[in-house]
Amino acid sequence: MRALLSVSDKTGIVDLARSLHALGVTLLSTGGTAKLLAGQGLPVTEVAEVTGFPEMLDGRVKTLHPKVHGGLLARRDLPEHMAALREHGIQTIDILVVNLYPFEATVAKAGCTLADAIENIDIGGPAMVRSAAKNWKDVAVLTDASQYAGVVEELQASGRLSDKTRFGLSVAAFNRISNYDGAISDYLSSIAFDAADEVPKRSAYSAQANGRFIKLQDLRYGENPHQTAAFYRDLYPAPGSLVTAKQLQGKELSYNNIADADAAWECVKSFDEPACVIVKHANPCGVAVGGGPLQAYQKAFQTDPTSAFGGIIAFNRPLDGAAAEAISKQFVEVLMAPAYSPEALAVFKAKANVRVLQIDLPPGGPTAWDKGLNLSDVKRVGSGLLIQSADNHVLQREDLKVVTTLQPTPQQLEDLLFAWKVAKFVKSNAIVFCKDGMTMGVGAGQMSRLDSARIASIKAGHANLSLQGTAVASDAFFPFRDGLDVVVDAGASCVIQPGGSMRDQEVIDAANERGVAMVFSGVRHFRH
Repeated sequence: MRALLSVSDKTGIVDLARSLHALGVTLLSTGGTAKLLAGQGLPVTEVAEVTGFPEMLDGRVKTLHPKVHGGLLARRDLPEHMAALREHGIQTIDILVVNLYPFEATVAKAGCTLADAIENIDIGGPAMVRSAAKNWKDVAVLTDASQYAGVVEELQASGRLSDKTRFGLSVAAFNRISNYDGAISDYLSSIAFDAADEVPKRSAYSAQANGRFIKLQDLRYGENPHQTAAFYRDLYPAPGSLVTAKQLQGKELSYNNIADADAAWECVKSFDEPACVIVKHANPCGVAVGGGPLQAYQKAFQTDPTSAFGGIIAFNRPLDGAAAEAISKQFVEVLMAPAYSPEALAVFKAKANVRVLQIDLPPGGPTAWDKGLNLSDVKRVGSGLLIQSADNHVLQREDLKVVTTLQPTPQQLEDLLFAWKVAKFVKSNAIVFCKDGMTMGVGAGQMSRLDSARIASIKAGHANLSLQGTAVASDAFFPFRDGLDVVVDAGASCVIQPGGSMRDQEVIDAANERGVAMVFSGVRHFRH
């Protein structure tokens, strides 16, 4: 048995080579890998000795030779293949260990030139990997150090690798090549060419989008039972995102569970204070901050107890026993938090169907978006994609423009900023009434902003909540004064909206007439 080892990342390669040598495997290698193994006292043959050609063109040509690819591609079950090898003095290669030049890491560095990027496009490595992966019935191909231990263990146990193992390694190899080529395409097709020796100007949106996702699980069905579905994650997921969750208990997540859980988690992690978000059908039906998880939950639940039934609940603080006891009194589909106390887990152990997820908050807190996380938002349309930067704008108090005679009080400003933060996660058209760090009425997803305002008021009435003195957020401007009149009639004392309408002055005059304070954010938060 012969193995060819040629790796850019040397992690674990010496131990692997020792194990293969101990199993009687002949070692072949190239360049730096060969020197490393020889320096560790391992008998290794340079590929140049096998091919009869030295490495050339600054290492660009090492393994592009029939004595390498013939040894990888020859089918052992075809006599004519084996006869051709004998005729040309080619020996088979049974194990290939290759990882590729670090293209992705290179182009991620600030100041990377086009020349640096080009030199880190591997040619011989992917060619060998493809050859070995194609011939998986006879050749095992290892493309990541995480595979080494399992392969050695199986060889030590049985002296060979199973068809299942070799096929799995082949699939992983083709996936790696696909991801590698996708990264090269993404980079090169984003470049506005200037000069090859300079740092190139790059577009945020490359000429070809190469989405790369890894399946986490098949789902029982999709949005409806007649639809099929599966759950995938980004190749490189952002820390603190839903796909990094660990499920501690409960039934398998459904398609709708995942969609709603994502909405709840994205909302709750945007708060600095201890917060609770309850989501139903992709919309927050209760959001609150409090002194701890229990108080935040009680306030969020109070907003709309009817809609909270069977909802998704998310916390941005570890969940304790007291909050768990309160939550256990209602029907909940999914529960999310960064951590759980033993007492909290004991409470939900008695409710085996509740899906309990543990998710780390993103490093850097709510403003981690500013550090480059979660940069894009993708929506599928018929035979196409819409790709945009994520709605990661964080409104600061100093960004607000007071446009009315009446100035908002410090407490009203707090309520307005809270309402604005919630409105960003409510389907448009969105109208959100808030007071004292909790939602009082949420109107979502209506074709008319007036109807969203009326629905929010109706929901507050159903929950026996008074809207007197509340702060209202509108995710987009009021095109006419009628929307403002509706929220003021319901009890609002201050309003936050983007501004930007042709009739802004008409709405400002109405606010002055009605004796309410109004501020412009200068930012719209449509969510379709």
